[in-house]
Amino acid sequence: MAGPGDIFPDFLLPSATGHLVNLADELARGPVVLTFFRGEWCPFCKLTAAALAEAAPRIEAAGARILALTPEAGEWPLRLQQRDANAFEVLADIDFGVGLAAGLVFKIPPLYRARVQGLNLPLRQGNAAWCLPVPAVYVLDRNGVITWRFADADFSRRPEPDEILAALERLR
Repeated sequence: MAGPGDIFPDFLLPSATGHLVNLADELARGPVVLTFFRGEWCPFCKLTAAALAEAAPRIEAAGARILALTPEAGEWPLRLQQRDANAFEVLADIDFGVGLAAGLVFKIPPLYRARVQGLNLPLRQGNAAWCLPVPAVYVLDRNGVITWRFADADFSRRPEPDEILAALERLR
């Protein structure tokens, strides 16, 4: 799993609003807070998104931009982005490319798969892989170096916005 001191892999992903976003271009503008969501359906992701949306002005004041990645395709990334008044950009990590490169993607075990069967993840994700990313947040400096990371296989554990802001403050 990519961690502090590593360079986060560059990517080019479609945004919820239909344009392509390149990590290198975003880093040229300043640090990036990169967060991985399991999907628009996840209640913990929704709470995290709301907390990030509330903290977005402070994160932007620290010179950073928030990019949220979801393995969902179609209408779902836009729903996630609009839920929080477009406070940050949501990107579709098509076929888990970035999540795999970061070492965050896992195959859903059969018991959990049975529990989420009604979500129709193959439809939401545009593939039948039955995978999810570990929820994670990275703070990247302008060079793409990971300066801080939070990742926990327990999807109910998420970092507080103040932890992210403290990591951004250490970049100054």
